[in-house]
Formats: sequence, structure tokens, C-alpha cells
Amino acid sequence: MTTYGITTSQGKYTRVSEDLAIGATVSVVVPAMNEAENLPHVFATLPHWIDEVVLVDGNSSDETVAVARALRPGLRVVTQTGRGKGNALTEGFAAATGDIIVMIDADGSTDGREIIRFVSALVAGADFAKGSRFASGAGSDDISLTRSLGNTLLTTLTNVLYGTRYTDLCYGYNAFWARHLDALALDCDGFEIETLMNVRAAQAGLAIHEIPSHEHCRIHGTSNLRAVRDGWRVLKTILRERARRTTAAQNRPVGTISEHAAA
Repeated sequence: MTTYGITTSQGKYTRVSEDLAIGATVSVVVPAMNEAENLPHVFATLPHWIDEVVLVDGNSSDETVAVARALRPGLRVVTQTGRGKGNALTEGFAAATGDIIVMIDADGSTDGREIIRFVSALVAGADFAKGSRFASGAGSDDISLTRSLGNTLLTTLTNVLYGTRYTDLCYGYNAFWARHLDALALDCDGFEIETLMNVRAAQAGLAIHEIPSHEHCRIHGTSNLRAVRDGWRVLKTILRERARRTTAAQNRPVGTISEHAAA
């Protein structure tokens, strides 16, 4: 991998565009199970300046790992010990060494060329850069009417319960500073992982910036996403997190001042 660095008295910076150089390292986490046919396209979109790619293999029965290693010298491979996208991402995040962690899908639906938008938002002051298919300038070639309606209802509910202004809740393209992993405290296994991240980022008071993103269709294979089943899991996550926050507030001793209030 070739990177283009700039050395200053403050340390080394990597040029990511004509107008931007960053001093942070960037890890890209890619959960994959039987995605050998899609990885050549996915990896071809990744910027040359990223520092690390972590492939989390869900015990694939095809040549996913072999293809990934051939495409990306220096690739880090994590063999998933549990099941589900949420578990895969959690294990990938734990293995990543970069200052910034970017999560993308292995099916070709997320475009690695958009990573610069997420990284730019983070170095400009955001804690969490959240992809949105419904922000101005964004779009989707893949989302069905049923999924779009469900996403809208779940996004609206989240905004009402948590005071957020999200335009998209269930999208798998996000980036954040690795130092905030403890605040996210991820502990779910399925596709509800994006919702949990968005809710806990808001609860932790992180500075969240939405990034317009265009979702493409899966190139090869069939998605494991099931709209009704996974929508129900997302709804339960939203309500569970609300109940957890209410319980924590009720159990706080009288007179206790929260860290945010004390600040």
C-alpha cells in the first residue's frame, strides 16, 4: 500500500485529498460471509490512504478469505466467534488499531470512495459520522417500499424518544473515533447494530454528523436481511434502550449530578 505523507513539526500527516491531510490513522472494518465474488469490487473502491482493512469472516464456505488476502496485502482477518452482523462488527472493532474506524458492507452496496466524507466530518469535529440514504444528495438503488416505510417509522420513533434529528436509522455505513467505543458499549448480534450505535451515540452526548450516502444494489448473492424479522429486532432495541435509560435515572441517588450537568 502506498500512502502520501507530509511531515511537520507536529508529526506525520497523510494527504487524503487536494485540500485535506490528516494525522489520524484509519481502519476499515468489513464483515463478510460468502462474499468472495463481491470483494474485488468492494476493495477496488477503498482509498489508497487508509491504514488498515479488517475483514471479519463469518466462517465462510467459499473463498472469501483467500480472495481478500490476494486483493489486499497486509489485510487483517478476524474469524468470527459468534453469529450475526452485530457480533461480527463488534469483534472487528475490537481488533481495529486505527484512530478512526469506518464500517462498510461486503456486498457492494456501500461505496468506499465515500469514506473521505466520513473522515472529513470526524477530523472537522464530529465524534460519530452517520451515513444517511435520505439526507440531501443521498439515495438508494436497493431499498424496497416496505423497508423504506419501516425505516421511516423507526427513525421517527427514535427522534421522538431521544430528541435526535436522524433522517436514516438502519444504514450500515458509519464511522467514528475509536476512543468512543466504550461509550457505545455494543452488545447485540444482529442487523439492529446500526440502531444501537445511533441510539447510544446520542445518549452519550457525542457530536453526530449525518453524511449523505448512496446505497447501491448487492452485486452478487442474496442478503440475509429480513425486513419484518429484523425490523422487529430494531423496534425492541429502541424500546429496550429507552427503558434502560429510564431505569438508570430512577436508580440514581437523589442529589446526584450527572457528568454532563456537572460540566
